[in-house]
Amino acid sequence: MNHAVDYAVDPIVENVRGALLAAGLPDSVIVVPESVATAAAAAAVLGCDVGAIANSLIFECGGEPLLILASGAAKVDTKKVAGEHGLPKISRATPDFVIEHAGQGVGGVAPLGHPSPIRTFLDTDLLEFPLLWAGAGSHQAMLSISYRDLLETTGATETAVR
Repeated sequence: MNHAVDYAVDPIVENVRGALLAAGLPDSVIVVPESVATAAAAAAVLGCDVGAIANSLIFECGGEPLLILASGAAKVDTKKVAGEHGLPKISRATPDFVIEHAGQGVGGVAPLGHPSPIRTFLDTDLLEFPLLWAGAGSHQAMLSISYRDLLETTGATETAVR
C-alpha cells in the first residue's frame, strides 16, 4: 500500500505543469515534503546554490502586476529597475494582489501559468547557472529550467536587478 501523500492533485501546480508542456518544455516539476517558500529553504532542499533559485517576485507598478525573476542571491533594487526601464514606482504587492494577478500565493509563485500574461523582467545574474529552479505554484513545488528557456517562455526583458 502506498501511504505517500499525493501532491500532484494540487490544481495550481497542475496548471504550472500544463503551462510548461504547452510551452514545449518538459514537465520538470518536483514536489517535496519540506517548504521551499524562500530561496534559502529551496536551495537547502535542492542542494543547489541560492543564486540558482529564480525567485518569482510580483510587484505593483502603475496599478499593474510586474514579475521580476530574480536570483535568490539578489535583493531587487526596484528604483534601479524602474529608472532603467522608464517605469513608474515599483512597489511591493499585497498577497491579495499577487493571488489576483498570478493565481498563485506568495512563496510559491511560478514564472508561468498565470491567468493572463504579466510583464516580466529576468535577472541577468541567473545566466551564471546552467540549471535554474523556480517556484511551481505551491510552497512545496519547484520546477527546473534553463535561463534561455525561462527567457523565451516568459517573454521577459533581461535586466540587472541590483
